[in-house]
Amino acid sequence: EVQVAESGGGSVQAGGSLRLSCTASGFSFDESDMGWYRQAPGDNCELVTSISSDGTTYYRDSVKGRFTISRDNAKSTVYLQMNSLKAEDTAVYYCAAVSLVQMGRRCGQTLVGGVWYSMPYWGEGTLVTVSS
Repeated sequence: EVQVAESGGGSVQAGGSLRLSCTASGFSFDESDMGWYRQAPGDNCELVTSISSDGTTYYRDSVKGRFTISRDNAKSTVYLQMNSLKAEDTAVYYCAAVSLVQMGRRCGQTLVGGVWYSMPYWGEGTLVTVSS
């Protein structure tokens, strides 16, 4: 079965660092573009960063220079190194196969007929809390 699992979330003081890990299985990880998304309470899901199968990276402006995404295909794992964390980074962080998922208002979920359904190729999320 397809499995995507994040780990490494926790609480940290502003200015601190945290590294998230995401291990995937059940699909062609090496050929998949992987990404980190996040959702803060009351906010919509947003793409934070992604890394393609060939190593090309993307970062949203708010995290450029602070976050670094990397992948280890041998371990089917993608990492997110977060430095100089800010209170605004507080959110549930999700890992997903970018090339295999859709992003809606809620990370990992899609609204169909007024009902939210979980989507595959998304992790359950890991909470990152940054205190100022």
